Amino acid sequence: MSAALAMALKVPVLEVADLSVEFRTRSGTVRALESVSLHVNRGECLGVVGESGSGKSVTAYAVMRLLDPAARITAGHITFGGMDLLGASERHMAELRGREVSMIFQNPRAALNPIRAVGRQIADVLLRHGGVTREQAPARAAALLAEVGIPDPARRAHAYPFELSGGMCQRVGIALALACRPALLIADEPTTGLDVTTQAVIMDLVTGLARARGMATVLITHDLGLASEYCDRIAVMHAGHVVETAPTAELFAAPRHPYTAKLIAATPRPGRALA
Repeated sequence: MSAALAMALKVPVLEVADLSVEFRTRSGTVRALESVSLHVNRGECLGVVGESGSGKSVTAYAVMRLLDPAARITAGHITFGGMDLLGASERHMAELRGREVSMIFQNPRAALNPIRAVGRQIADVLLRHGGVTREQAPARAAALLAEVGIPDPARRAHAYPFELSGGMCQRVGIALALACRPALLIADEPTTGLDVTTQAVIMDLVTGLARARGMATVLITHDLGLASEYCDRIAVMHAGHVVETAPTAELFAAPRHPYTAKLIAATPRPGRALA
């Protein structure tokens, strides 16, 4: 079943069911995820929140099939538009990544190739998945840079990542992720290391483009306040488990799990001292 057909039939764009992942280490086996389940629908933004080490990014990398070689998926299912991702060949996954499933990585400077101009990197994605010619790719890459708010995009396309600010690099990462209009976007801590003003600009950009294109979005963040502002539903992770999932307003009004209540209590709010 194609992702487009699945969306038309109201099948979740992404469904993770009872997913368990472990890592082999010199000190023994670490269970990073245990029976994790979540889903996201077309046009919906699902927030995945929790402290560092709770399993948020491991879940994302499992969906993308980009886990470290030391990792092993021991149980569960991951379906994209009704398609079994865990059973898909690596060749099939290479076709899906960037075209139908894209990811904005946590550290934009580390995710970008430091010795390749940013416009060339976007052009590479377009040539691989976007159905454009080599003659068309540079202009399309510049157009994508303009779409994510980079000024003078034709000139900036020739810049290298070290010549751009952290916010600019993150915008390039967004352009890369959205270049082929994927059905599913995973944004892994897309505002890490950015100042508060730039954070708001980046999040407005990501969620605005996602909603305009009808994409399903998974926002991974440790910032519950950020998730409350941009997400339709929130899944709370703790110690490799999803402890609670609820619509955003419902979760804040009546958290069911003690860990969720503690997270909410620890979220800074204007005029309120932390306990």
